[in-house]
Amino acid sequence: MSRTAVNEIEVEFEVFGRSDAPAILLISGLGVQMTRWAVPFCEQLVDRGFFVVRYDNRDVGRSTHFHAAPVPSIDAVVAALKYGKTPDVPYTLRDMAMDAVGLLDALDIESGHLVGRSMGGMIGQLVAAEFPARATSLTSIMSSSGNPNLPPGDPKAVSLLRAVAPDPRLDEDAYLDHAVAVARALAGTAYPFDEAFARTQAREEARRAFDPAGVGRQFAALVADGDRRSRLKTIVTPTQVIHGDADPLVPLDCGKDTAANIHGAELRVISGMGHEIPPPLYEDIAAMISIWARFCE
Repeated sequence: MSRTAVNEIEVEFEVFGRSDAPAILLISGLGVQMTRWAVPFCEQLVDRGFFVVRYDNRDVGRSTHFHAAPVPSIDAVVAALKYGKTPDVPYTLRDMAMDAVGLLDALDIESGHLVGRSMGGMIGQLVAAEFPARATSLTSIMSSSGNPNLPPGDPKAVSLLRAVAPDPRLDEDAYLDHAVAVARALAGTAYPFDEAFARTQAREEARRAFDPAGVGRQFAALVADGDRRSRLKTIVTPTQVIHGDADPLVPLDCGKDTAANIHGAELRVISGMGHEIPPPLYEDIAAMISIWARFCE
């Protein structure tokens, strides 16, 4: 793994494959480290002829954390949007999109295939909207348009995700129990839930980095970005939207709305997929990404 200066911060990243191959930039979701783009998944894309880049967003993993900045009140952010004011947040989703563009600059990638999951899909949307020359294609996975009229996630899943997790440095077992409960709540219906995999993944991530305040700041940036539909309508980058029909956190209607607001976007619905990419789907998702990317080159 490597680290580089980007947009006045430091970004941790890792590359796979030959640098002269077409580039795919993998953008992570809310509070999710780049390692959630698992090595076997990255290797699936490399085997299909791509140069793959994964990275930690700001405030997560081993990229710069904004420890001195407070965690904004989400109620205050929502109230500001309601009254047409600019929310007071440490950084914006656009800043995070600029981080992605800056990383492309640092790696001398003129244009790449953007692949974002959840919040990462939103970041990819902003890059495609504002910097179309940098996006050869866009794949938005389990993401949304920010339309305030879309249905909310399942209350149980949302509650678990927003609950204060035990500190793994004080009680790792309690933290892992909580993380497994969250993973189970976000899982789809197509495959048996792999508790051992979820526990191992959570342990590795917690030992790599743990900063719940950073997740809170990211969430504030996400909420503050508001409704993106007007910006989505400006996207000219060829876009595919991938969404599971069993997503308990970001319902399928959110993926449908994203596709409906991007001209020419193609919607691909995966039966039984929840708000995660389980190992049994690595090959299928990698194939969707690579076929779309090749079609758009």
